[in-house]
Amino acid sequence: MSDDKIPSLEDTPLTRPEYIAALVHFYRGEVYRATQWRLRLDTTTNWSILAVIGLATFTLGEPAHSHAAVLIGIAMVHAFWVIEARRFRFFDVWQTRVRLIEKNFYGPILRRDLLSPLQHWGDHIAQDLLQPQFRLTRRQALRSRLRRNYWPLFAILLISWLVKLALHPERAGDPWWIRPTIGGLPPWLLPALVAAEYTYLVAVAWPPWLSRRDDDGLLAD
Repeated sequence: MSDDKIPSLEDTPLTRPEYIAALVHFYRGEVYRATQWRLRLDTTTNWSILAVIGLATFTLGEPAHSHAAVLIGIAMVHAFWVIEARRFRFFDVWQTRVRLIEKNFYGPILRRDLLSPLQHWGDHIAQDLLQPQFRLTRRQALRSRLRRNYWPLFAILLISWLVKLALHPERAGDPWWIRPTIGGLPPWLLPALVAAEYTYLVAVAWPPWLSRRDDDGLLAD
């Protein structure tokens, strides 16, 4: 057969079975990618939990252990939080596509009513494939992961640090305003850094309604 007789893809009508088969395979691929990124979220959360438990136990277990370990823990959990927020933005891309297919393709089929809730939903997915972009801002992702998983971890670290300073001062009889020092650092520096960190956390988490997105609940806190 000569090249001029071979039909091009654009000139060949897409049959209904071909359309359904392509959409099913696409859906399976998007579910797989969403699942993989969801597992990555669990990984950073587990790292954070282990770090909090280990450092809090280590610090409070012996009077000789420095309270600096808890401060290191705050920095570590903050890093895991930022990493998880970035992963959550990727997860949301795949999950959004999956929800569009489920809501507008599988939902009508199961209902035996082929009228999709969202007209031209395929155009939305096609546009996202041609020009992919994050649907969540960095602050939305940070807020969501903080409210979902990380605020208890930061709270435990703060309480552990305060309890450590109260129970195990480096020098017996030191007043409370001198206890947060390490080496030659001024006593006010570490409390100021901790206060700045937790002020930032409150600013990210507030106001809570900014995390809401659409009626699919893809950004539920």
